Amino acid sequence: MEHSWIGWIIFLPLLGFVFNIFLGKKVSNTLSHLVGVGAVFGSFLLSLTAFRLLRMPGSEDSLTQELWTWIRVGSGTLPTLDLSVALTVDHLSAVMLLVVTGVGTLIHVYSIGYMKGDPGYGRFFSYLNLFSFSMLLLVLADNMLLMFVGWEGVGLCSYLLIGFWFKHLPNTTAGNKAFIVNRIGDFAFVIGLMLLFWGLHRAGHASLRFSDINLYASSLAGDRVLGLPLLDAIGIFFFIGATGKSAQIPLFVWLPDAMAGPTPVSALIHAATMVTAGVYMIGRLNGLYSLAPIALATVATVGALTAVFSASIGLVQNDIKKVLAYSTVSQLGYMMLAMGVAAYSAGIFHLVTHAFFKACLFLGSGSVILAMHHEQDIRKMGGLAKKMPWTYGTFLVSTIAIAGIPPFSGFFSKDEILWKTWESGHHFLWFLGMLGALMTAFYMFRLVALTFFGENRADEHTREHLKEQPAVVVGPLVVLAFLAAIAGFWGVPHALGGSNQFQQWLEPVMSSPHASWQAPSLTPPALASETEHVQLHRHEEDESPAEVHEESYGHEEHSEESHGEHHAVDPMEYVLMAISVLLAALSGGAALWIYTKRPDLPGKWAEKYSKLYQLLLGKYFIDEIYDAAIVKNLFRLMYRLARFDLLVIDGIVNGAAHVTRWTAIFSGWFDNTFVDGMVNGTASTARWAGSHLRKLQTGRIQSYVYAVATGVVILAVLGLIVGFPR
Repeated sequence: MEHSWIGWIIFLPLLGFVFNIFLGKKVSNTLSHLVGVGAVFGSFLLSLTAFRLLRMPGSEDSLTQELWTWIRVGSGTLPTLDLSVALTVDHLSAVMLLVVTGVGTLIHVYSIGYMKGDPGYGRFFSYLNLFSFSMLLLVLADNMLLMFVGWEGVGLCSYLLIGFWFKHLPNTTAGNKAFIVNRIGDFAFVIGLMLLFWGLHRAGHASLRFSDINLYASSLAGDRVLGLPLLDAIGIFFFIGATGKSAQIPLFVWLPDAMAGPTPVSALIHAATMVTAGVYMIGRLNGLYSLAPIALATVATVGALTAVFSASIGLVQNDIKKVLAYSTVSQLGYMMLAMGVAAYSAGIFHLVTHAFFKACLFLGSGSVILAMHHEQDIRKMGGLAKKMPWTYGTFLVSTIAIAGIPPFSGFFSKDEILWKTWESGHHFLWFLGMLGALMTAFYMFRLVALTFFGENRADEHTREHLKEQPAVVVGPLVVLAFLAAIAGFWGVPHALGGSNQFQQWLEPVMSSPHASWQAPSLTPPALASETEHVQLHRHEEDESPAEVHEESYGHEEHSEESHGEHHAVDPMEYVLMAISVLLAALSGGAALWIYTKRPDLPGKWAEKYSKLYQLLLGKYFIDEIYDAAIVKNLFRLMYRLARFDLLVIDGIVNGAAHVTRWTAIFSGWFDNTFVDGMVNGTASTARWAGSHLRKLQTGRIQSYVYAVATGVVILAVLGLIVGFPR
């Protein structure tokens, strides 16, 4: 059924952007932020309406609106493509809508206090609205091409917001870095898009709609490209695109530098919008990925390595926002790990809980930075718990949540990922995930201890002015901390007496949560027997795609029996859960004890293990390696190409121009001197002769008689002298 109001979910932020970008300087700051906040809040209310409609008994599986026909090309033997600008709210996009608009609204409200007095106040809210519009377009797009428009939109907005204070070189450099690194991933995304369309066209299903992709992905089985099965190649190229947006190895380097932007930007990018795009994209294409075991293996391995790698860097960072930035990279690794073991709903669940506690942590760090007069080094902080009780309380709640301590939300979502990883047989990846969880608890409680406990280490002037921030800053922190505390109860696993309602909610759009590259017997029907393939294609001829989709993924086949199987709890799940909680508690407690009771130990360890410490402090020198191996070589290549262009290309062009110029000058001189001289000389001679000969034509009879007589006399004289002719 068509729902004509869905478009307003994206258009309200777009209108907010247009208003503030053109009128932001002409209206008051109050009107600017009222429009900016109101636009996103309006989208949140509409998103809430869509969510409630989907929850109603007997409701549709999705709400759609087709805005206009976008692309309609090809016919006959040429590939055909028929796409519309169409928006779809289903169970997956509804969750994302609530995260983007809900957390986004709180960040907009927070920005009122954080950006107070900034000369670019209206411009800031216009960029925030544009960011929200782009992310919402990405989420609501019903096809890959429209998603790519939103995908590029968030990339552009990240560039604008990270470099918002563009008069400072580090900010513009960070914005450029984010933009360029993401273009690398986007290039791979485009290749994946073309491969996908090419494969579907060959199979007779030329389409880029998500429903068609997941439905007909099985028709690509057997095709190969670059030595890989086509499905795996497509999945890997798309994942490379995701490594850019979601900051995975090796394209994660832009995210920590993105801290150069205002803190609300960091919260928006790290929690609710851009970095979640890659995870969402894989979740949206779960039907395709479930048929691509090599791609799944790549996703899971890179995700697990990213989780550990980034967490180890976070252990020793001293910039409060940098610690949180590497934490974000690490948590995104967990989400990718979940996607890689085909536990799609677990990955999306962690995306949701992470949005709450990470947004709270970033906004809390912004509150601390404001109080500390823009000091971000946690070694110069301390003792803020008494001065800023609201900020401290909310920060602590979110820290407990991300550390994975029950009953806060991070425990449920992270434990679900670790269990699914173990359950699917990837015990080494589980070990990496557990190691990352151990380090997460340590660096987060280290951050709490150095920031909020002990004596304040700032200068006297800063200490005298330490105070809690106003309600417009603290209010969003309280809401986010509350959500970070309770959101996990939406996904309480069967092992703890729950029914994992979050997983059930996503079942209409998620394939089997157990599909994995090492568990082919549990993969979706597309990898099932040949008989089922035949049945599937037979159904395609007789039934609508939607009906085939539902049937093929067994969404209506989650019988009581199958749920009964899910309810059978493996005792190992309790063991792993206990290990996870115990390690998190011990790690967090150790960090608190060390940095409050024995602050001398970190210095001694850093001195004793100086090489390891410097390696972690230097972030494994990845930036330096990239700089030496890639950036400098690219600059050298660019310099040589520029010299070649200057000396050879420009030399040829300029030389040809000089030759042409001198040829033209000589030709002009020859033409003016000789050609024109001859022509003009002839004309002058004729004119001169004419001017003198015309004097002979006087019209007087006497003159003519005299002339004839003179001539006769002359001829007579000549005759007498030389003789008359005979």
